[in-house]
Amino acid sequence: MDMKAALDPEDLLLSSWTINGNPCDGSFEGVACDEKGQVANISLQGKGLSGKVSPAIAGFKHLTGLYLHYNSLYGELPREIANLTELTDLYLNVNNLYGEIPPEIGNMASLQVLQLCYNRFTGTIPTQLGSLKKLSVLALQSNHLTGAIPARLGDLGMLMRLDLSFNHFFGSIPTKLANAPLLEVLDIRNNTLSGNVPPALKRLNEGFQFENNRALCGEGFVALKACDTSDALNPGRPEPFGPGVTGNPIREIPETANLQLRCNQTQCSKPSKSGQVSVVVGALVVAVALAAVGILTFTQYRRRKQKLGISFDIPDSRLSTDQAKGVDRRNGSPLISIEYSSGWDPLADGRSISGYGQEVFQSSRFNLDEVETATQYFSEMNLLGKSNYSATYRGILRDGSVVAIKSISKSSCKSEEAEFLKGLNILASLKHENLVRLRGFCCSRGRAECFLIYDFVPNGNLLRYLDVNDGDGHVLEWSARVSIVRGVAKGIAYLHGRKLNRSTLCHQNISAEKLLIDHRCNPLLSDSGLLNLLTNDIVFSEIKSSAAMGYLAPEYTTTGRSTEKSDIYAFGVLVFQVLSGKRKITSLVNLGAEACCFQDYIDPNLHGKFFEYETAKLARIAWLCTHECPIERPSMEAVVQELDLNMEVQLCFGERGKAFGSLKYMVVLNFFYGELHQICGGFGKHTSLVIRTELFPVLVGEALAALLAVDCMEQRGWSNIVLEGGSQEVIDCINYPSTFKHWRLERIINSITIALDKCQQLEKRS
Repeated sequence: MDMKAALDPEDLLLSSWTINGNPCDGSFEGVACDEKGQVANISLQGKGLSGKVSPAIAGFKHLTGLYLHYNSLYGELPREIANLTELTDLYLNVNNLYGEIPPEIGNMASLQVLQLCYNRFTGTIPTQLGSLKKLSVLALQSNHLTGAIPARLGDLGMLMRLDLSFNHFFGSIPTKLANAPLLEVLDIRNNTLSGNVPPALKRLNEGFQFENNRALCGEGFVALKACDTSDALNPGRPEPFGPGVTGNPIREIPETANLQLRCNQTQCSKPSKSGQVSVVVGALVVAVALAAVGILTFTQYRRRKQKLGISFDIPDSRLSTDQAKGVDRRNGSPLISIEYSSGWDPLADGRSISGYGQEVFQSSRFNLDEVETATQYFSEMNLLGKSNYSATYRGILRDGSVVAIKSISKSSCKSEEAEFLKGLNILASLKHENLVRLRGFCCSRGRAECFLIYDFVPNGNLLRYLDVNDGDGHVLEWSARVSIVRGVAKGIAYLHGRKLNRSTLCHQNISAEKLLIDHRCNPLLSDSGLLNLLTNDIVFSEIKSSAAMGYLAPEYTTTGRSTEKSDIYAFGVLVFQVLSGKRKITSLVNLGAEACCFQDYIDPNLHGKFFEYETAKLARIAWLCTHECPIERPSMEAVVQELDLNMEVQLCFGERGKAFGSLKYMVVLNFFYGELHQICGGFGKHTSLVIRTELFPVLVGEALAALLAVDCMEQRGWSNIVLEGGSQEVIDCINYPSTFKHWRLERIINSITIALDKCQQLEKRS
């Protein structure tokens, strides 16, 4: 409880963490445990926590993921955090943490992602971080860090992404770091670095960001001056405004980057001290004057900015309305237009997009003005939630429709333009009743931010209906659960289906959190295709979050790849969650489904108000979909066929119910046990009708006779009837005169289980 008291000192946000509670039974918000009952994951991002990170965190010895980003935590980071030797993901970004980065973090041998950006850390980068051999992402941007970049960071053999932008680093870029074998992104913008840029960084292309480091030089880099003799002789000299500078960081007034050196065409000279003072004072006076004018003319500017066509070079950093306000505007329809800088408009000359894709882009174009207005300039009041790569806002368009607007920063998106365009094209082309509809998109200058505009789904996600108490209004009725399973199955099958304009598509991140529920209990899968826009480290982080909640297929640990079979596994877990009403699925649930023990996996809040034959079918589907061997899992197309056939039979029974003559037959039919199982052949190939006989024989017989009378058997192409039950029950049904007047008995094998190979077969007389 020390951890809780430190994070939430007013006890307003973590009330579910109780002294006598069990953190592994699903009652502790944001806590997940491993199979041994040990806390393995704490996910409290965006909860509004305003406390500190307690040294008590060291007590969670088996923690692998700690996600505390997007909060208001303050104080120093305790050195005890280094005792979490099994931790792989540490997300503390976007808080108010200060002090120095503990060098002891270098002892966390399992660490793969270290996110400390957007805080107030000071001091230097501990050289000990060079010992983190598994580290792939190091994000330190937007702090108050200083000193030289440690050459030991080049020892990080797994490092893919390093962001040091918007700090006070000085000196040169270590050649050893430039040669890091897996490095894809190096962002050093808005520092005071100097000297020759290692040529090895050319291989990063757009992944190397170096703007506003005026003393850098090098050959073959766009917008970088060639090095002169003094640069070559002393590449590591600090900038005049080096580590001794105090006060506001340069990132807050990027214009001062132009004031650091007086340059002629061939030589940069160090300015005198008096010159520096006068220039800085003058710049401050000008800045104050401009700010006053800006306040007085803001309203007029907002009305005239499209006409004036003003654009500014705003550095890419955190979500900022200033970035959106400064983009180059183009007139267009209030609902279908798009914003791009002059250097990035995929429709300007038709490159990368043509034919169907161009039509999709045209129909999905939005106006950035409307996005700003819809969200009240991204007001905190409209903030729906944040993740480690995006922020989502509620908005109202001019036509009155409510939308959800997801903002994604450039640093989270793929840097390769062709890949990004391809991903956007896929998103825009997805149209299905069980996928959240993408209304459109727009991007600010240079793709600093991209905004995806979706339909707003009012009832939240499936998590809202799991682990609920009876009587609180959130218990789903049985019919709603069946509808949810069928809907999400169809949505996934649509993604997996090969279309004329695209190949098959894996969702990669199916979970209860991504499954939204509308006012009619219609399921809508969100974020379909979104991971195609994001960088590999973001995708990896999302997949690891899925693993912590049990959605990750077991083969991923060996292959490292997400496939259609991975989606199917996650779907199976989702079905078990719907059936049980629980977030955490235990092995008992899986075994219960295999043995058809309803009490082991059915939500007790239903109080028996469910149909056993539907329950058995859904449980078996979930059991097959979560098979350890991916080859044994059915395709989503087969799952949909199984579910649709079940629905068609119910419709046949219901719409032609007059043939039965009495409600008693409908009651019997509701107890038919999995009436569409196969005798042999692959999953989804149905040739048989399976009937439980542990009912009153007269009712079974009369109902079956009525079923034959309406030709349902012929319509479905069934060649067999399978009876399940005890010996006497089966015999009683067979002896009933009207039961099999059109059928003859060839062989009987009594069965009381779901195992299909033990079912008896009755073949139709030729």
